[in-house]
Amino acid sequence: MSIERIGIIGAGQMGNGIAHVCSLAGFDVVMEDINPEALDRAMQRIEKNMHRQAARGLIKDEQIAPALKRIHISRTLDDMKDRDLVIEAATEDESVKRKIFHDLSPRIGPNTMIATNTSSISITRLAAATDRPEHFIGLHFMNPVPMMQLVEVIRGIATDDATFQAALEIVKRVGKTAAYAEDFPAFIVNRILLPMINEAVYTLYEGVGNVEAIDTAMRLGANHPMGPLQLADFIGLDTCLSVMQVLYEGLADSKYRPCPLLVKYVEAGWLGQKTGRGFYDYRGEHPVPTR
Repeated sequence: MSIERIGIIGAGQMGNGIAHVCSLAGFDVVMEDINPEALDRAMQRIEKNMHRQAARGLIKDEQIAPALKRIHISRTLDDMKDRDLVIEAATEDESVKRKIFHDLSPRIGPNTMIATNTSSISITRLAAATDRPEHFIGLHFMNPVPMMQLVEVIRGIATDDATFQAALEIVKRVGKTAAYAEDFPAFIVNRILLPMINEAVYTLYEGVGNVEAIDTAMRLGANHPMGPLQLADFIGLDTCLSVMQVLYEGLADSKYRPCPLLVKYVEAGWLGQKTGRGFYDYRGEHPVPTR
């Protein structure tokens, strides 16, 4: 299965990161989003991040212009018709993803492979929303994609060996390391990481410590590069809640119950860095804890 032309659905943080690494690896990329402003922001971010990598000596300056030329933006799924692989990187909402796959399937060739960047949702269930479950796989890139080295590769129950091997080759070509995960809720990384974040929110909710104390404790006491509440803001509190709901519903274990305070923040629209407020307020010169 030869993959040279890749389509990416979604120009958000994950979508533009995947476009970034694929273009640098020599793939021809079409990045689609229904929001033209999102596409413009994505291209600006990709160029900025590539220059940042060059300044740090991670890539060469002369790689940037050719890589940017390999990325074509689109507002319609019709432009996926000639792609060898399409990677869905939309919001972590199963109904949204299923609708995308339903609309995508008749627009692509019979041999086109489909991947999802979901961080928690069943690959088998999403594959069933397509007309090609045997050519469907999970490719969960970590955030931020250009910097993080891991990609979780997850087979659904119907995924064939050719699709799995092609996925491993793609991960290798973009310079990442693959970790094979079974198709259980939240896979490996988020099965471990998100309950830790949820427990940090419970620690805040129960008054054991305030935001600053909890993050300082985990940075200095566990040598984490950032505290769990700061990390939650970086991921997006809506995404954190979605993953915890998948774990809670999929495994039926009370230890995965989302903290009511996390729910409250999401209901308020305080989703973290992307909205300007979460466990920290980012609207001033420096982030300030909100509790």
